Amino acid sequence: MANTRSAEKRARQNIKRRQRNRGMKTRIKNLTKKVLSEKDREKAIALLKELYSVYDKAVKIGFIHRNTASRKKSKITKRVNQQLQAQGQ
Repeated sequence: MANTRSAEKRARQNIKRRQRNRGMKTRIKNLTKKVLSEKDREKAIALLKELYSVYDKAVKIGFIHRNTASRKKSKITKRVNQQLQAQGQ
C-alpha cells in the first residue's frame, strides 16, 4: 500500500493505464484476427483501414512505438494481399 499522496496518485494512474493498455492490446488482436480471416475483398480492406486507425491511436497514446506500428501495418497488409491473390480476387 502507498505511504504518500504522490504514491497513491501514482498507483491510481497505473491502474488506469493498465486498463487502457489491456483494452488496446485486445482490440488490436481481435481486429487482426478479423482481417486475416475475412474472405471478401471489400470487407477485408475496410477492416484493414480500421486496424490502421487503431494502430495510429496506439502510437498517439504511447502504447507502441511508431516504427513498430508501421512494421506491423506493413506485415499484415502483405498477408492480406497474398491471401486475396491466392483466392483469385
